[in-house]
Amino acid sequence: MQVLISAFLTCLFAIPTITLFTLGLLHKIFGVREKYKEFLLFIFEKGRQKIEKSQQRQHPDLLIEDSESEDDEDGYQRPQIYKETDEPNPDFDWTDSFDMITSGIQSIVQDQVTHRFEAEELHSWNLLTRTNHGYEFISIRLTLIWILGFYIRYCILLPLRVAILVLATLALTLMTGLVGLIPPKLGKIKKVLNSWACKFSFRLLSRVFSAIITYHDEEYKPNGNGICVANHTSPIDVVILSCNATFSLIGQSHGGFLGVLQRALARASPHIWFDRSEMKDRAVVARRLREHAHDPAKPPILIFPEGTCINNSAVMQFKKGSFEVDSVIYPVAIKYDPRFGDAFWNSSKHGMLHYIYRMMTSWAIVCDVWYLPPMYKMDGECGVEFAKRVKAEIASKGGLVDLDWDGGLKRAPVKQEWKQMQQKEYSRKIINNNQSDNEAHDDDNSNNGNSSSRRSSNSSSSAAVVEKEE
Repeated sequence: MQVLISAFLTCLFAIPTITLFTLGLLHKIFGVREKYKEFLLFIFEKGRQKIEKSQQRQHPDLLIEDSESEDDEDGYQRPQIYKETDEPNPDFDWTDSFDMITSGIQSIVQDQVTHRFEAEELHSWNLLTRTNHGYEFISIRLTLIWILGFYIRYCILLPLRVAILVLATLALTLMTGLVGLIPPKLGKIKKVLNSWACKFSFRLLSRVFSAIITYHDEEYKPNGNGICVANHTSPIDVVILSCNATFSLIGQSHGGFLGVLQRALARASPHIWFDRSEMKDRAVVARRLREHAHDPAKPPILIFPEGTCINNSAVMQFKKGSFEVDSVIYPVAIKYDPRFGDAFWNSSKHGMLHYIYRMMTSWAIVCDVWYLPPMYKMDGECGVEFAKRVKAEIASKGGLVDLDWDGGLKRAPVKQEWKQMQQKEYSRKIINNNQSDNEAHDDDNSNNGNSSSRRSSNSSSSAAVVEKEE
């Protein structure tokens, strides 16, 4: 029995190790990952053409016309905010509310905020039934391709990725535990070993979902103390960024699998974990963040200022806390390609284990990472203005929509001050209409006065002419 258990454990860890080594070697020589990516795109394109032909056969008279309306970057028409009317109204009329009603209906139909908390809609099918259901039975050829892909993902890739996940978790736990045993007086050696252990472990974790990462502008990569900020899509953002640099992390403390990783990382390097429900933690976190950012012996601290996961189509409001610290900011933009697998974690619907399962049964996670030049707070600039400036740079570089809405709308209703802002805007519209009406009435009165004075002057001049002739 012991022999069988030993053989099973040997196979469990030997096969993934040999596979990873072989794939890494082949990628260095032949670029296997890029070839895999190109092959998947070729299959997706063939599937898209097959779906379009089938739809044309079923609906031969169907024509898709381009809308003449101006759309924003993500294809959603921007709702028109109610405008001030040019024609004055003497009194309030019930038709004055039409503009606001129209704006509200447009916001419901073409909402720019709440759909950022749902998975991004694909323009073409990627052979996953979780994105589009029903396409797999359009034709026999497409059905056979889908069955083959299902077999590859669930019978070959999934068992291999599960074994890699176990191996990577054990490696991270053991290596960070050993680094944590090094005494603080050997700080430089501990920092180097921690950097090597973290990069090795996170690169191993990235193989769990076949990550294909392209880093751009690496000359701006954070390599000193300070704060690194990035847009937030899922927990694997940490894995994506930590494959190429070493960070200290700050974030919500978790239980379960994420809790295991957090405790393992905390053994080797300083990280800041807090509980959002504890008001006392905020002052402590702010103090520790300030001390960490100014300590040159510690790695840069990685922060996701949005505070929640967004579906990678937009960048929402940055919390101002990390921008009020007088420290250098390293902006980073992350953009995922949803055609190969959706990296977005909808934490309100799926737990961590279910999310990991979805990642491990996807084709791959393909993303681009852009390092931006370091940014500093300007003289007289407050934390909110600095956060908006950094957010705009990240959105521009990653090709994302820049939104000022708070990501807290994912779980909480709209704040009262936002409602009051709209009420004030509507009141201003009515007041401006009344003011323009009063000005129009004053103009009419002045014009009437001028006309009567002209008539009186004309009559007097005519009378004078008559008297002269007599």
